[in-house]
Amino acid sequence: MRQEKMNMPKIKICGLSCPEDITYINEAKPDYCGFIIDVPKSRRNVSVSKVRELVQNLESQICPVGVFVNKDCGEVAQLLNEGTIQIAQLHGQEDEAYIKKLKSLTDHPVVKAFSIQEKKDLDAAAASSADLILLDHGKGGTGETFDWSLLEGWTKRPYFLAGGLNSENIPEAIQRIHPWGIDLSSAVEIDGKKDREKILQAVKTVRNFESSKYFSENKIIYK
Repeated sequence: MRQEKMNMPKIKICGLSCPEDITYINEAKPDYCGFIIDVPKSRRNVSVSKVRELVQNLESQICPVGVFVNKDCGEVAQLLNEGTIQIAQLHGQEDEAYIKKLKSLTDHPVVKAFSIQEKKDLDAAAASSADLILLDHGKGGTGETFDWSLLEGWTKRPYFLAGGLNSENIPEAIQRIHPWGIDLSSAVEIDGKKDREKILQAVKTVRNFESSKYFSENKIIYK
């Protein structure tokens, strides 16, 4: 049985779509940033060519993540292997066969998102062959949370927590359910656009936990 000590929480800012967003991200320096690629229904949608352009100005220590919904896995693998993105995050109906095929085409990590409504949803997430999982309520970018009590005491594997997180409730999330990473989008926006101050504050909130005694006094082991 694999055991992994919880690292200090990572932070990802998702839904970047313009040069100004990259400027804000470079200043704030989250661990990851996300681009929603070829998902027309999303107001944060960007084309492959646009992502290639944007990442040219991204600081090298920030890991670019491509967010996809049922995209051809060959096209996803190409973006990974050419270095445009470093991680693929899957938000559609991608099943185990899809994940297995994608992983056969690339050595880059794959994240699979799961909508959490009840305990059985956590069982499915725990069984995923993806390198990392993201837990959400299935309505990404709406600013809504799901029932965090479902995650209390759940240590099956590390996960990104998404959905309704902001600078006010991030401390509660970290202390209560111990996510491996925090994923933000609408919480760092004003009128649908990424906001510099909100991004800086969110990253600062997570980093404050890194410099606190919390992680030296609370040993979270994933099994």
